[in-house]
Amino acid sequence: MARAGLTAERVTIAGAELADEVGLEQVTMSQVARRLGVKDASLYTHVRSLEDLRGRIALLAADEKTIRIAEATAGRAGKDALVAFANAWRAYAHERPGRYTATQTPIKIDPELAAKAPGPRRAVELTYGILRGYGLAEPDLTDAVRLLRSTFHGFVALEAAGGFAHERSPEQSWIRALDALHTLLEHWPPAREGDSA
Repeated sequence: MARAGLTAERVTIAGAELADEVGLEQVTMSQVARRLGVKDASLYTHVRSLEDLRGRIALLAADEKTIRIAEATAGRAGKDALVAFANAWRAYAHERPGRYTATQTPIKIDPELAAKAPGPRRAVELTYGILRGYGLAEPDLTDAVRLLRSTFHGFVALEAAGGFAHERSPEQSWIRALDALHTLLEHWPPAREGDSA
């Protein structure tokens, strides 16, 4: 019998906290059960599998990260919005490393749960909204979204792995990278002939 008060949400939060402490790939159902003080079998009343739990962690993290980005960018445009967006992204990755990893890892997510989760859709809307402020339209919008994601994720992943050993601080490089992105977005190269969405 499942412990009173145990819910899918509580299991997901326990899994997310554990992921932040030990890394997403190290999370097991047994560890989550121990954290909650229940037997492993009790978890399966609320989540179907470890993959299901990871999918729920990914959706939770997407919601949390998107809320932070939305709050940071509210009322901003142009470079101010870009910098606020990027800083909120990076701060979330630093503070919630396991959850952040879940948002960047291909995970099979229950389509019903995904359809109800506002985070991923809102993240796309926010990103495209910022880039439309630079006057971009398709297919440039999609290309620019991919560039931002690659830059932000690449930077925070290398930073987390200790990949910036040079004496110049990562913070200085981050600021300059955002300056460069802003300049690029303001002067986005025209699409090549025959290029389409």
